[in-house]
Amino acid sequence: MSGEQGWISNVKKLENRSDNIDWRSGFDPQTGVYNPLFQLPKGYEIPTSHVIDTAAYVLSMFPQQDMAETRLALVDSATKQQVTYGQLRRSIKSLAAALFTGLGIRKGDVVFLLSPNSVLYPTICLAVLSIGAILTTANPLNTESEIGKQVRDSGAKIGIVSSEYMDKLSPTGIPTLLTTRPDDDTILSVEKLIDDCEPVDLPKVHITQSDTAAILYSSGTTGVSKGVILTHSNIISIMAILRWSVIVSSSENDVFLCFIPMFHIYGLVFFGLGLFCSGITNILMHKFDFKAMLEAIQTYKVNNLPAVPPVILALVKYGNCGYDLTSLRRTGTGAAPLSKELGAEFRMKFPWVELRQGYGLTESCGAATFFPTDKIALAHSGSSGMLLPGFSAKVVDPESKTSLPPYKQGELWLKSEAVMKGYLGNEVATNATISSDGWLQTGDLCYFDEDGCLYIVDRLKELIKHNGYQVAPAELEAILLTHPQILDSAVIPIEDEETGEIPMAYVVRAPASELTEEQVIQFVANQVAPYKKVRRAAFISAIPRSTAGKILRKDLVSHSQQKVISKM
Repeated sequence: MSGEQGWISNVKKLENRSDNIDWRSGFDPQTGVYNPLFQLPKGYEIPTSHVIDTAAYVLSMFPQQDMAETRLALVDSATKQQVTYGQLRRSIKSLAAALFTGLGIRKGDVVFLLSPNSVLYPTICLAVLSIGAILTTANPLNTESEIGKQVRDSGAKIGIVSSEYMDKLSPTGIPTLLTTRPDDDTILSVEKLIDDCEPVDLPKVHITQSDTAAILYSSGTTGVSKGVILTHSNIISIMAILRWSVIVSSSENDVFLCFIPMFHIYGLVFFGLGLFCSGITNILMHKFDFKAMLEAIQTYKVNNLPAVPPVILALVKYGNCGYDLTSLRRTGTGAAPLSKELGAEFRMKFPWVELRQGYGLTESCGAATFFPTDKIALAHSGSSGMLLPGFSAKVVDPESKTSLPPYKQGELWLKSEAVMKGYLGNEVATNATISSDGWLQTGDLCYFDEDGCLYIVDRLKELIKHNGYQVAPAELEAILLTHPQILDSAVIPIEDEETGEIPMAYVVRAPASELTEEQVIQFVANQVAPYKKVRRAAFISAIPRSTAGKILRKDLVSHSQQKVISKM
């Protein structure tokens, strides 16, 4: 079942409606809460049993035995290696047995995983979770110092690492497994353990939904990275919602392409865990490469492309480069805001592809909103979608702390079973982020419209304070990207003695472009109020971004300060 017809037949409006709630927007003026407009239908409910773990939930959703041996779960786009659901189940059980009986990993032990995407990644994650151990993942591009800090902060007992990153992990001194089998067969590896251990049933480990499943570290794009504690309940609730949203908009024969890194919450809950609940085939890329992505779409007839805004931008700027992308039916984007203008350009260039934006944070287990149909997405361009079932929201005035109605801007607060337990070993940060009554304070400036669609304006901490006005960098970046000679852009605040702060633009010029600073400044000035004007511009070869596509503004601020110092 797919498309809008499937959505309508599978979704049930909320029952027992309150007389106070405006059921067009979901807003309750008495409580100040935006309510989800739909709930999960029968057969897709979030499990209520306290004694269930993430791995058991995922494995229970695998195709039946006769289908599991032929249905592909994973395909490595580079090596062409294929893994069926039956093979994946056996690998998970074999590795779990090896970790439990051979290496003595027990409930509550932290396993540190440092690896790019691979067909082994989901096996490692699910094996670790199945024995009650705690998973913590890291970006392979992190420095040795950053990796050491995470190992110490998380209390990791053992590390699992791809061989090319062993040098970064070995200084920590923790026992280590390689992911793939090395030439020296005496060195332990995940592949060797899977091959040598039978997929036996282990003694029952008492795992509850309230137990910690993962500690994922926030990107630290605006500050110090923190360990986000996610319970089995957090992850299971998101996977139940994901299973429903995939089923109603896709078919079991759909093919998804994964270049989103699985160490990131987006990649982990989607490709490392969640999509297996729907029997979907996942084509894996070890890392993102634009041409390799296009080739994979053509070769494997990919239908669904979960992406991030920089990828959408690349598709708009460079097109299909001669590859056949006609199999694509849908692309989703998250992890960072997608401007209304960029979305419109994408739809013009790829009119047969649905484009749906979503919103989520590591602290909300990667999700909070989505678009149920492309028709709704088209009617609300620039929006991040509607609240997922099980999520409630408030828009809170940062000064008065009052809850705001539709079209009023304030900080987004969320409440859901998916909201994190807290920050590891950081009670101060936890209390500053989660209110006493359980609301997650996201730090994002937003508003809802009359249809219950969410619009993210910018990060509150990233707003530029100019002469008493607040300027949103994302608005200026969206304008800059409409210039035909600008490939990418970022706007940051620069301290100014007279006005407090001024907007400065960093711009990536198109090849052979001779665009000047004055032309950049004038281009923006022609389209915004005077207080929003870019006052300075500089050219750069690439905008620094996190693996999820978020602009690393702190790096650009540091870069601008160094430029100032160097001129003194």
